[in-house]
Amino acid sequence: MRVFATLEIPDLARAGAVCASWRSGYTTLRDLGKHRQHQTPCLLYTSESAGNNVACLYSLVEKRVYRLNLPEPPIRSRLIIGSSLGLLVTVDETAQMHLLNPITGEQTALPSVTTFQEVKPVYDGSGAVHNYEYSMYARYDVIFPTHIVTPGFLQHHFHHKALVFYDDASTGSYIVVLMHSPYGQLSFARVGDDHWTSLPLYSAYCDCTYKDGLLYAVAQKGEIHAFDLRGTAVTKEIIRGIDRELCFDGNYIMQAPWGGLLLVSREKEYDSEEDPDPEPEFVPNTTGIILHKIDAAGKRLVKIDCLPDHVLFLGLNNTLCLSAKEYPALKGNHAYFTDDDEFNSSHKSCLRDIGVLDLGNNRKEVLVSPQLWPNWPAPAWITPNLTMMKHTSNNSLPRPTIA
Repeated sequence: MRVFATLEIPDLARAGAVCASWRSGYTTLRDLGKHRQHQTPCLLYTSESAGNNVACLYSLVEKRVYRLNLPEPPIRSRLIIGSSLGLLVTVDETAQMHLLNPITGEQTALPSVTTFQEVKPVYDGSGAVHNYEYSMYARYDVIFPTHIVTPGFLQHHFHHKALVFYDDASTGSYIVVLMHSPYGQLSFARVGDDHWTSLPLYSAYCDCTYKDGLLYAVAQKGEIHAFDLRGTAVTKEIIRGIDRELCFDGNYIMQAPWGGLLLVSREKEYDSEEDPDPEPEFVPNTTGIILHKIDAAGKRLVKIDCLPDHVLFLGLNNTLCLSAKEYPALKGNHAYFTDDDEFNSSHKSCLRDIGVLDLGNNRKEVLVSPQLWPNWPAPAWITPNLTMMKHTSNNSLPRPTIA
């Protein structure tokens, strides 16, 4: 048991599948929460060669790949739009969303996409959803008339990024925040809700963080807004308005380990990949990271040059700032990043923007060579978690199937 308690979760779950005795030890540690709490993020990806129901997990600690057999619908057919607290947010081929723990195999459905104002179902003769009516709204003006789209179109073009937060850590309840079309708006749902609740209309939100009922969101031009979700009516506070100097290709916001909020801005260049049919594609290439502490009370930013004792993880995951001392396999003052470009589905054949960046000199290195993952879909960081979801559509815990 003592040895089990020191293992990273992928290795622990694999050990739990060896025999009944080790399975019992694994289950006891999981149920008591006595497994190692500081889990190192892993890179999760899918590939055609691994199989439709298999996700691959690359361990930064062990420098090896684990394979996870996951429940239906096939993970290969889903779009991964977020990763938080060890849970993936996925969109299936019918454009419906699920929460999925890839370690335990637990899964629960999120409210239907048809509960958004912009989306209505279109049924076929048998009563099944065949297509969707989709109407794009921005602020209060109709931009495009209603038109009919396929579930595949909605899967790839409506959902941008989704993050999961503890709504009440004592009860294990979750809240899911979705950034979606048109133009990066925000909606949220608590696990167990039957609909999505839209926040006041705005555009180009790209990341958020949540604590004690307050949702902090950052937009592409540096705007920072705070939403109070504790009451029956949502209230909004503008922490900062548009900042032209912060109009980067990616802004991220997080709760800093030392307290307060941290703003991370990602600079990119767009390289051209020559393709004669019909024109070159422009692929993002991260070139720099800029850091600011957020003084919410004074509504100002304080630039910081580096994070010598910390490590960043950027991408479709909840943005992380970890202590390098607690994660010895990671490099301090570095950012580990994946490709979260909104338009990835438009250039599936291109190389993904994934790597490790030195925050001191903006030098970039590859994460692993040769590349393990396909160019599509883009991989995502995930921090393995054995915590059971309180509201799941399957009540029995699947046996770990990790190889």
